Parts: sequence; C-alpha cells; structure tokens
Amino acid sequence: MIDGKILDDLAHKLSKVVPTGLQDIQKDIEKNFRAVLSSAFSRLDLVTREEFDVQQAVLARTRIKLEGLEVQVAELEEKLRVGAGSKVPTEKKE
Repeated sequence: MIDGKILDDLAHKLSKVVPTGLQDIQKDIEKNFRAVLSSAFSRLDLVTREEFDVQQAVLARTRIKLEGLEVQVAELEEKLRVGAGSKVPTEKKE
C-alpha cells in the first residue's frame, strides 16, 4: 500500500495549485485530494518497492531452479533412451 506521507505530499502539492480565491479553503481541498488519491491508489493494487524486489528475487531463483530441472529431465530422458534402446518421444522446446 502507498505510504501515508506520499499521499500527504501529493495532496499538499495539489492544493498549492488551487487558485488564490480558494486559498481560504485550502485545508479542506487538501483533505479531499488526499481522500481521492487514497481511494484511487487502493484500487490500483500497487505494491511497495520492497515487495516488488522480494518477488523479483523469488522469480529469479525459481527460473534458475526450473532451468536446472529441465537439464535433469533431458539427462534422464537420454539415459532412458540409451538404456532401453528405444526411442522415447522428446518434447520440442520453444
């Protein structure tokens, strides 16, 4: 979820661009901007940078493990083919 400080900063910056005639209700406008931003961000299903980095590392480890397993399967298929003296259908790689 988005940090509250980030929402506060965005709402404050948006309220600063309000025309001078509306400056007297700036705090109310800032509060409304914050509510709108919070609602919009909550619907976007955002993650923090830390969560993203963790998932990226998990994906990298999984990819390495998958590549190792693909090599093992290929070796086992070859051993089976050589040991049985028959042809075992192999799957074409994309």
